Amino acid sequence: MWCHDIGREQAANKPLLKTVFQVMMRLFSPRKTTLLFVIRDKTKTPLEVLEPVLREDIQKIWDSVPKPPAHKQTPLSEFFNVEVTALSSYEEKEEQFKEQVMLLRQRFFNSIAPGGLAGDRRAVVPASGFPFSTQHIWKVIRENKDLDLPAHKVMVATVRCEEIANENLAKLASDEDWLELEEAVQSGPVLGFGKKISSILDKYFSDYDTEAVYFDESVRTTKRQHLESKSLDLVYPAYQAMLGHLRAKALNMFKEQLEQALKIGEAFAGAVRDCMETSLAEFDHGCVDATVQQATWDSLKTREKLRRDIDNHAASVRATKLSEISAQFEKRLSEALSEPVASLLDAGSRDTWPSIRKIFIRETDSAISGFSSSISGFEIDEKTANKMVENLKEYARSVVEKKAREEAGQVLIRMKERFSSVFSQDSDSMPRVWTGKENIRAITKDARSRSLKLLAVMAALCLEETTDKSEEKTDKIESVLSSALLDNGDGSSAIQERSVSAIVSPLASSTWEEVSPSDTLITPVQCKSIWRQFKTETEYTVGQAIATQEASRRSSTFLPPPWAIVALLILGFNEFMLLLRNPLYLGVLFVLFLLVKALWVQLDIASIFQHGALSGILQLSTKFLPTVMGILKRLADEGQKVGASSNNANGSVQHVPLQDQESDFSSQGSSSASNLTYSSSLTHRQVGNVDMRVA
Repeated sequence: MWCHDIGREQAANKPLLKTVFQVMMRLFSPRKTTLLFVIRDKTKTPLEVLEPVLREDIQKIWDSVPKPPAHKQTPLSEFFNVEVTALSSYEEKEEQFKEQVMLLRQRFFNSIAPGGLAGDRRAVVPASGFPFSTQHIWKVIRENKDLDLPAHKVMVATVRCEEIANENLAKLASDEDWLELEEAVQSGPVLGFGKKISSILDKYFSDYDTEAVYFDESVRTTKRQHLESKSLDLVYPAYQAMLGHLRAKALNMFKEQLEQALKIGEAFAGAVRDCMETSLAEFDHGCVDATVQQATWDSLKTREKLRRDIDNHAASVRATKLSEISAQFEKRLSEALSEPVASLLDAGSRDTWPSIRKIFIRETDSAISGFSSSISGFEIDEKTANKMVENLKEYARSVVEKKAREEAGQVLIRMKERFSSVFSQDSDSMPRVWTGKENIRAITKDARSRSLKLLAVMAALCLEETTDKSEEKTDKIESVLSSALLDNGDGSSAIQERSVSAIVSPLASSTWEEVSPSDTLITPVQCKSIWRQFKTETEYTVGQAIATQEASRRSSTFLPPPWAIVALLILGFNEFMLLLRNPLYLGVLFVLFLLVKALWVQLDIASIFQHGALSGILQLSTKFLPTVMGILKRLADEGQKVGASSNNANGSVQHVPLQDQESDFSSQGSSSASNLTYSSSLTHRQVGNVDMRVA
């Protein structure tokens, strides 16, 4: 081999070594054969540098050759002795070349001598058996086609056609039109991509055919196919990028068209079908434009991926739309049920739960009807649709249950409000005035009974039952609560101790009879605790009412006892006769009476002494003098107003008799006293009402 061919693949005929290695391992047992590499026209590069490179190449060929199982781990040295020698250039160093050839010839002549070229002597045969051995070797060679060497023209065609193919492939890789097209397709789809690629490829395939037309046809065809394969491998990434752009474009078109179709109110399923057909048709048209004539590439995988992307997007949009529709109807149900349920529970009457159930059924049926109509365009299967309807029903029930539990959590406040409303207002919803005629015990019992009814209504959720069953369940709970709390709540301690079993037994449980734990809003034990707290917080109101009633009774009693009246008549006879003889005393007493009456009303003596004599005296001592001064000042102001009005009317001072002045003064005093009396009574009633409400 020539020195300048070291490192080359075809020029040094290295592929031939693969065939030699394979045949040697298949046909012969391990025996050392000498492989002598003669390097012609050795350059200045030392043989010590060239020999390792050549040996490394030979070792790589040996490692790459498929080996029989018996020789998988057999090293190269078991079959071959690799030797390398070099000959100088005949043209430049003729004498040195001849000397080196002579030495090499001697190695052939003395091949079996020490240092000769012959390998090991394990397979030698006697001279008498040489003809038979030679015939056997030739038979083996004829029977193994791998040992056939190609004809010269085939070898030339192989080398030359491969060179032509490689040259055209290199030109294709550096072609400006191809590079521009490759760069353009990376950023977006290219119109006429297939035609442009086909034109570029056809140009270089034609150049190959023109240059290789005179070589062996089979070799030329094989190498052309190899060129086509390599060229198509070069442009295939660009084709895939083009398909990716077409897929993205079709997918975006589907998204935009579907959004527009849904905006104008088209049915979802029909819109998806129409948009999908349009997008796939657009993709197919783009694939036809991107088809390369020289290739048999198929866009089916990309089309299937596009279809999957469309299906995924449609499923995502459908899920979003269905979620929005569900949220819309859930919001509508929440708005339609929350306030009416809260209002009915606050009323706490016998027909509360039947009314709630009617509202629940009416609003749920209305929502389901609208929901079914809204999802009809999605063409959902019956099983899924029924499941969504059931979810909507469950949501409606959860709204009612949530509101009921919220109200149950505030049942104590509602009970106190109910008690205050019944206890502090009469049948006409007017504030009660505790005058002493009211039966506070009966009113208290009625108020507690109504509060207990509210507790019974909120104790359990009665949504699934019919009207009769829900009323029966509520009545039963109310009966249990009434017998355990209300009937025994006002008895003496002895009676309560004797009936302790009757009180404790019905409420010593965490569930109600015939009520599931999931429908229990307030357990019997909690009801007992709530009732105890309720009574504690309402006893003050009852006590205030009783105290107000007692105070009203005491203030309404103006007459002294009968014996005092008789004593006054007997002991005051002389004074009475004195008044009859001197009527002027009677006028003075009348005026004094009016003044005392005015002071009594203005100071509100009854309310002052209501809390005890000592505190009443102290308050009276601080209010008496200012009140007297106020009354006198008011009388003086009234007199000045009367005098001023008389002067304005007559223009001169008129003298009024003393008796008329006294009568006027008496009438004015009486009117002032009556005004003060009415004001004091009104103030007393307002104070009583305020005390009652505060209580």
